[in-house]
Amino acid sequence: MDKKLLIDLQKTPKHVAIIMDGNGRWAKGKGMNRIFGHRNALTAVRESVSAASKINVEAITLYAFSTENWNRPKLEVDALMSLLINSLKKELPGFLKNGVKVNAIGLISSLPKKAQNVLADVISQTKNNTDIVLTFALSYGSREEIVNTIKNISKKVVNNELNIEEIDENTINNHLYTFNLPDVDLMIRTSGEQRISNFLLWQMAYAELYFTDILWPDFREEHFYDAIIDYQNRERRFGKTSEQITE
Repeated sequence: MDKKLLIDLQKTPKHVAIIMDGNGRWAKGKGMNRIFGHRNALTAVRESVSAASKINVEAITLYAFSTENWNRPKLEVDALMSLLINSLKKELPGFLKNGVKVNAIGLISSLPKKAQNVLADVISQTKNNTDIVLTFALSYGSREEIVNTIKNISKKVVNNELNIEEIDENTINNHLYTFNLPDVDLMIRTSGEQRISNFLLWQMAYAELYFTDILWPDFREEHFYDAIIDYQNRERRFGKTSEQITE
């Protein structure tokens, strides 16, 4: 049975975030190095974005490279940056054809210049697409994002552009890297690990968390739909009681 038929299209999450974990273990299981795993993860990205688009998800954010990932061996980091460049070029025609608007968050200026240029070009060419927003979190760390947000708000207070009493949740939201995205409704993490790993901490305050043992290179449309079905079977209360939600 097509699992997509089990999904209520009126209750799909607006924003899905994914921690794409397990590339290294997948490769090791095949007697290959970690880079082989990263290279074989593109299909999972493509199928996840396609699945999200088919059920009217507005935004999908992929944790592609964290601030902590810079501490990995240089060979792996260089390979990941090269893979990023090549993948963006390869996928651009598909983005344009399928209405995918590409976005990026994080310390983009810390990426190699070539990666920055290719990313900027893809973002520019897809800026008018409206079917789904695909955000790559690159050189991203949520704590760094929050620190950066506090600094920017503080500057406005010091410069008398903002009154300290005016600061509220909306003020913070508007200064985050994700200011143009809705809060995360559903977070998916593959490979069996059950932690958030400094990813969208503020934005996931009320997100449903879904963990699967499937390694990222094996993740397909049907697995994405499994997560959505699980999400739709949960009761999201946002601090209220079940009775209040029912009423």
